[in-house]
Amino acid sequence: MSGAAWAVVVGVALLLVLVAALWGSRTTALRRRVGSFACARSEGRDGPWSRGVAQYGATRLYWWRRASLLPRAACVWTRGGIVVLEREIVRVDDAPTGVVVARCQVTRERHGAPYEVHLRMSTEAYAGLTSWLEATPSRVGTII
Repeated sequence: MSGAAWAVVVGVALLLVLVAALWGSRTTALRRRVGSFACARSEGRDGPWSRGVAQYGATRLYWWRRASLLPRAACVWTRGGIVVLEREIVRVDDAPTGVVVARCQVTRERHGAPYEVHLRMSTEAYAGLTSWLEATPSRVGTII
């Protein structure tokens, strides 16, 4: 191999290492945020499922795709625009208590017509989600 070919191979390898490091850093940072939890999202009950991380905000729920380098959330739903329609506990081998599949009606932050989405999370994360939804202040963003 010539020197130029080696330079190309080394450059591609360094680029792959950089992308992997950025993805690992992003995933770690998302999981360490206060109010974040692992949450898969699907438009239908049977999938396909997109793995991700969700995070509670004061007035919004943010959801990031796991396999992405984008710095912004893939979905942002307003707190008052999330309604849990039903939930089902599904048994899986790697979770001793099972996971919850929640069918929700959500409204996007911008231009939102309500639509249904299925969220799959641990039973603990579901308890946190419902507590966060039930604790919604009646006047978010106003000064008393």
